[in-house]
Amino acid sequence: MKILYQIAIIFALCLLGEIISAILPFPFPPAISAMLLLLLALFSGVLKIDHIKEKSDFLLSNMAFFFIPAGVKVVEHFELIASIWWRFLIVVAASTIVVFIVTALTVSLALRLEERRR
Repeated sequence: MKILYQIAIIFALCLLGEIISAILPFPFPPAISAMLLLLLALFSGVLKIDHIKEKSDFLLSNMAFFFIPAGVKVVEHFELIASIWWRFLIVVAASTIVVFIVTALTVSLALRLEERRR
């Protein structure tokens, strides 16, 4: 029963993310809306990590499964990607480097904030 409760919480957040994204006057990914809602719920204390821990651990351990639809779309649009492969490769490489840098800076900032807190 506990796992159904956790699934219901995650699905409710996803549904709210969909609703918020539909209401906004500009395009915004529903998944990002749902993650922001989850972040707000965790920070505000409305939701505790224990409320979703088992289900989120399951989803994280099976994350590779969620990349299958993206891989299928790449294969479906292979002709388009093949015609612009070098530009596509530059964008992928540049965005990967930017993500590495931003992640490193974020971890560094989080560590400094944690040291100050102590």
